[in-house]
Amino acid sequence: MSFGRFSGCYECGMVVDPVLGTSRDHSLWGSICSCPDCGEIFMKADSLELHQAVRHAVSELSPEDTSKNIVEIIFQSSWLKKQAPICKIDRILKVHNTQRTISKFEEHRDSIKAKAAKLPKKQPRCIADGNELLRFHCTTFECSIGLNGSSNLCNAVPNCKICSIIKNGFKESTGGDDDGHGILTTETSGKAHDKATALEDGSSNKRAMLVCRVIAGRVKKSMEGNIEDYDSVAAGMEVYSNLDELYVFNPRAILPCFVVIYRGF
Repeated sequence: MSFGRFSGCYECGMVVDPVLGTSRDHSLWGSICSCPDCGEIFMKADSLELHQAVRHAVSELSPEDTSKNIVEIIFQSSWLKKQAPICKIDRILKVHNTQRTISKFEEHRDSIKAKAAKLPKKQPRCIADGNELLRFHCTTFECSIGLNGSSNLCNAVPNCKICSIIKNGFKESTGGDDDGHGILTTETSGKAHDKATALEDGSSNKRAMLVCRVIAGRVKKSMEGNIEDYDSVAAGMEVYSNLDELYVFNPRAILPCFVVIYRGF
């Protein structure tokens, strides 16, 4: 709804809405909030948050933005398909996570830190920051996300996987280890692309690379120990590194920060 829909009096607290009628509830004025990006007015904070999560979800980084150069470097430097030329980046988008999404991510980090502090065998990284890593996740999309300055998500959720992840977060069904548990993240963009190709279901040939902050917590790297005692499990420890494939158990442990739209693979 637009701001022009409402009228009212600040002295008596009366609000006039052509649809809902007249209200003298003073608390209503405190609940009215506007979008800082487009100015639209909402009666509830939850409605504003949903609006921002869909209509202002992403923005394209300009060539002058230092973040774009950094993301481009880490994306291309870790593209390990030596037999093929490096793919072409069409655009790099910044993900504008809602405060609720960020809070869930931080709360999960705090829980990992608190749990690590109680363990008899201390793990400094877990205690310090939850063992946060920068990881890649490759998926498909159906729309023209971020094209020509567009900032909104499409209406094809959940078929458009990139928009679904940005709006609703990761789901465990996104990927899994040999037992079908966890969400796949990789240390390199090349590995992420390879794994997405292997798991391709034929729904789309358009791919996007998510650059994510990941709270890895306690990582299970061998067959020993109970998996319930860990927060993630390492797999594929062969060519790339000992954490090239990491399956994270809790969807809240992954925060998408950038989207790389690329082609030519």
